[in-house]
Amino acid sequence: MEKKDLRIVYLGTPDFAVEALRALVEGGYNVVGVVTMPDKAVGRHQNRLQASPVKEYAVQQGLPVLQPERLKDEEFIAQLRALNADLQIVVAFRMLPEVVWAMPRLGTFNIHASLLPQYRGAAPINWAIINGDRESGLTTFFLQHDIDTGNIIDQVRVPIDDDCSFGELHDKLMALSGTLAVKTVDSIIAGTVSSTPQSEFVTDGPLRPAPKIFKETCRIDLTKTLDEIYDFVRGLSPHPGAWAVLQTNAMQQEIKVFGAQKVVQSHDYAVGRVLAGRKTLDVAVSGGLLRITELQLAGKKRMPVAAFLNGFKFSGEEVLV
Repeated sequence: MEKKDLRIVYLGTPDFAVEALRALVEGGYNVVGVVTMPDKAVGRHQNRLQASPVKEYAVQQGLPVLQPERLKDEEFIAQLRALNADLQIVVAFRMLPEVVWAMPRLGTFNIHASLLPQYRGAAPINWAIINGDRESGLTTFFLQHDIDTGNIIDQVRVPIDDDCSFGELHDKLMALSGTLAVKTVDSIIAGTVSSTPQSEFVTDGPLRPAPKIFKETCRIDLTKTLDEIYDFVRGLSPHPGAWAVLQTNAMQQEIKVFGAQKVVQSHDYAVGRVLAGRKTLDVAVSGGLLRITELQLAGKKRMPVAAFLNGFKFSGEEVLV
């Protein structure tokens, strides 16, 4: 089989999913259709529709686009079946019902942003950093009934530096996803593809999940250690952002913390005590000081800490809670 003969349907939505689609299209593979989320209402009055990044790229390339509200909708299933796909590829999309993932004769494979079986779930990049891991990667696997549990086809490993943020790791993995997608498709075309049950992959320690992240998930727990809080901040930066409440005698104000450094030293301050210098803003925690370098006040723009210090008057009694 040649790549022009393999009919591919691609399913994805955010920026992360565009790179693999671009690699396939520009590599001359036969992408016969794209499935993505419906346009989203945006703007102050929710009166403007915003297409997903995957749709924007697909439209630019003249590819047919399907945007079902419900993946079990009979009209959508009929439209999908009419594309007569040999293979489906899923990157950063919704959980698929069996009627969708079992449709192509060669199956459906997913590109997941972790080294499965670790970090099954919606937010694998965030959780790998939050948990202080030193390695992440990408996995291609064939879909089956339980989410993120199918047989593994291939993996790519990526080191995580101590100062790596979610945004930086996201972009590294995104850049590699196209190469991995093409490699996996080529093995399917050549008939050399093989897959291995996840139970045969040895992992260090217990399996860690990667559940969806909500606002309350992002609140900083000041009772944790300096290392844990530092990893938490960078694991949520720049999106959705770790947050806490800056409390004074007169008011409470929510702040998001986007950048921080570790100052390892002993101290006698109470946990959460805010120490404001001329150019530094530190928070006392177990094991040292969390030095905030970039933050955002509720309703304000994101700013470096120097700009914040220029405009905020400290009494010396502030705490972060």
